Amino acid sequence: MRLWISVYLTHSSLDALSLSWPDDTAGPLVVLERETVVAVTPAAAQLGVRPGMRKKGAGALAPHAEFIQRDPEREKQLLDAAALAMLQYTPEVALGPDTSVVLDVSASLRAFGGPLALSRRIRRTLEQLGCRARVGMAPTAHGAWLLAARTTPGPRRVLRQERLLRRMAGLPCLLLPPARLHQAWLEGIGCRTIAALMRLPRAGLQRRCGHALPHMLDQARGRAPELFDWVRAPLQFSARLEPIARLEHTTAVMVVARRLVQQLAGWLGATHTAARTIVLVLEHERGRHARPPTRLAVALAQPGWQADHLLRLLKEHLERLTLAAPAIAVALHADQLVTRTAPSEALFPDPGGTPADHDRLLELLTARLGADRVLAARPRADHRPEVANCWQPALSPSSSGPQDTAPGAERPLWLLAQPIALVLRGNRPHYGTPLRLLHGPERLESGWWDGAPISRDYFVAESADGIRYWIYLDQALDEPRWYLHGLYA
Repeated sequence: MRLWISVYLTHSSLDALSLSWPDDTAGPLVVLERETVVAVTPAAAQLGVRPGMRKKGAGALAPHAEFIQRDPEREKQLLDAAALAMLQYTPEVALGPDTSVVLDVSASLRAFGGPLALSRRIRRTLEQLGCRARVGMAPTAHGAWLLAARTTPGPRRVLRQERLLRRMAGLPCLLLPPARLHQAWLEGIGCRTIAALMRLPRAGLQRRCGHALPHMLDQARGRAPELFDWVRAPLQFSARLEPIARLEHTTAVMVVARRLVQQLAGWLGATHTAARTIVLVLEHERGRHARPPTRLAVALAQPGWQADHLLRLLKEHLERLTLAAPAIAVALHADQLVTRTAPSEALFPDPGGTPADHDRLLELLTARLGADRVLAARPRADHRPEVANCWQPALSPSSSGPQDTAPGAERPLWLLAQPIALVLRGNRPHYGTPLRLLHGPERLESGWWDGAPISRDYFVAESADGIRYWIYLDQALDEPRWYLHGLYA
């Protein structure tokens, strides 16, 4: 089944300029294009300010409102950010007419639980991006766009072509961008709906309005191919957002971070990669009172790419962060990228907790307690048993490579903190009973570079009652002596 989703941004001017939308606690904000009002916040609308007003009239109604000029560059950045975020749902994303994005989700329905579940996920992603949008769904891209662009309320999801034609019939024909160029002529002949437009003689319509209008109408009805230039993810990800107000609390930082993480999730989805670490950079005031940026690194137990997972960890870390100074910009980077592994195709899942559950627990404990309080044993590139392991943060990768051991070498699970000197009787070491040497020797000579050299011959020994020990003969002493160093389970 061919299915498209169209996302139509309804307040791109406000969403591009405002830190969060909607925000009932924010003061009245009015966006101007030169001297004309083009968008207002709810607080300004309650005072009677409406799009189309002149600045002087709006100022009389809302004297304490903040007036900001429209920024087309910021609007373009917001549209590009929305398109990048949509790449986490399908690789076929394109910019549509006006301020819209179209997605071919035909191959994504099963992965995201069907049309309704996918539509809800896209809506939630748009909310976290700070966008107010209408979402349409139809068997054609232009049909989905028409349902999303319609300003009147009503169902916007259509799965069958015949139902799409019935829904399109009552829509205003001026929704089609090519029709707006001939508004006076269409109104003059009484053609106000798409149904009336489809009843006009095609040859006369094409002669009067050109090829673009009937061609877009055919595309919406599924009678002409729809060709798009697909959005391509950049080779490297780096996102930065500079809000209109300084961020004085981590709650406000999290609002901005949501936008950046959604873009990162789209980029990771498009490049089929996952990140081991994400870094949030908070930029502070410049000039005489300049402060160095605050870097917040979030390490993951396993490489991640899902926005909800990344946001949950980032929120835990931000709740423990105290801002040294207000932030004027927020940037996000992804470090240590790896190719995403394919999901398991096993018929039966593993019983009990999965490795992913274990990793999520480590990430949550690290975020709440701190990296220096959640430790794991890590190997160290040293042959000396007492220094061959160490405790490091559980989410930090081991800095040392694998250790080389002699072929067939046996290592005990329990290593004594301090070796115990053994009694020698009849040239045999004793520990309760005489010890019988089973395997060995394994010669270890190391540590000359740091002032703690060793020269030992290790053996696997067994007592009379069948207990096995790891013992060594210290060759570095003037008179060699036996020591117990480890116990086998």
